[in-house]
Amino acid sequence: MKIIIIGAGQVGGTLAANLASEDNDVTIIDTNLDRLRELQDRLDIQTVEGNGAHPDVLERAGCNDADLLIAVSNQDETNMMACQVAHTLFKTPTKIGRIRSSAYSKYPELFCDQALPMDVRISPEKEVTKHLSRLIRYPGALQVMEFAEGRVQLVVVKAEKGGPLIDQPISYLKEHMPSIRTRIAAIYRNGKSISPDGNTKIHANDEVFFLTAQRDVLDVMSELRPLDNPYRRIIIAGGGNIGERLARSLEKEYKVKIIERDAERCRYLSETLDNTIVLNGDASTQELLLEENIESTDVFCALTNNDEANIMASMLAKVLGVRTVMTIINNPAYVDIVQEGMIDIAISPQQTTTSSLLSFIRRGDVVNVHSMRKGAAEALEAVAHGDFQSSKVVGRSIANLNLPDGAIIGAIVREEELIIATKELVIEAEDHVIIFVTNKKQIPAVEQLFQVGLTFF
Repeated sequence: MKIIIIGAGQVGGTLAANLASEDNDVTIIDTNLDRLRELQDRLDIQTVEGNGAHPDVLERAGCNDADLLIAVSNQDETNMMACQVAHTLFKTPTKIGRIRSSAYSKYPELFCDQALPMDVRISPEKEVTKHLSRLIRYPGALQVMEFAEGRVQLVVVKAEKGGPLIDQPISYLKEHMPSIRTRIAAIYRNGKSISPDGNTKIHANDEVFFLTAQRDVLDVMSELRPLDNPYRRIIIAGGGNIGERLARSLEKEYKVKIIERDAERCRYLSETLDNTIVLNGDASTQELLLEENIESTDVFCALTNNDEANIMASMLAKVLGVRTVMTIINNPAYVDIVQEGMIDIAISPQQTTTSSLLSFIRRGDVVNVHSMRKGAAEALEAVAHGDFQSSKVVGRSIANLNLPDGAIIGAIVREEELIIATKELVIEAEDHVIIFVTNKKQIPAVEQLFQVGLTFF
């Protein structure tokens, strides 16, 4: 696939690395020549210096025969105009754009072929907010991913002593919880992937990925670690777009406070949020945190645009006794460092946004993608179409599929029913198949497996 990416920032660079590793023809456009040289030195991509909204720059990048344009620059207006130019002048089939400002996103009628021809809109703030909300609803989870419109969850937890399944074979889970349908899709031990079977034993500190229905998540988590008490009190440091979105999504169920430095922004937040307490101040001030009873707070979310400010405020909150710290960190070099220390969960906005983008790029009717372990692994939801003659999967048992190494089918969703995968399970047309892929190089092979042949009409 020939893909043009506009914007060589963290999102664009991460996306280019993902797509280039899968043998796509990738060209990235940016005005920062140094950044383009840095990307070209380490990735197998082409680069073009210039403004991605300009027709001549798009032409130099090969837009006249591109399959896909992805506009993820830091300027909404550049992204919108690039999609317009690609549509009008080059007839680019698919155009994806990042829109950050709610001033645009709250008017969906703007984005159509008759106005601004953008096929897919991505909002980093919206994706990060959903990610944070899921983590808050499942205390102790490291990552929570949704499939089949939320009916199925893939949850990542660190196994801890005190969980009944620790040092027991995985088959014990079915004996202990016979009424719950679940599948352990993968285990990472000391940073290395293990393909589990019924005889595999789970050890303390293993990173465990399991699939189950939404209603059963906490029950399965309780087998892997002692359950944490539900969260009730939330402090959000930073009242920007993400902070505002998160407060609005939580304020009906939790006690939420926002700490924001800008007085004008505080006034706006206090007028637009219903049940959130808005405080004007610096979240890295010890006296303020103590006054707001940080020691009895369940979650401290550091959501400003400044990595260093987020890290310092989070460390201070942890020292002062907050239960869980979740921190947005834009610089990927910081993520591993801080998560090994006092910060419980470090969230990378570009990785979260990349997962959403990949959902629209994957072939073979892949409808959902979640990127994990810094992009090294993926979980996909693919829809099986066709019949036995036209499809490589329909009418075949999982044991007879030509799955590449490192790909595991964890479950399928058939209409409203969750069915845990077994070797004997036969895939039917319109099944939603959830696949865990530990080796990103095998993604194209998985996509091809779910592509329908020419005999399907």
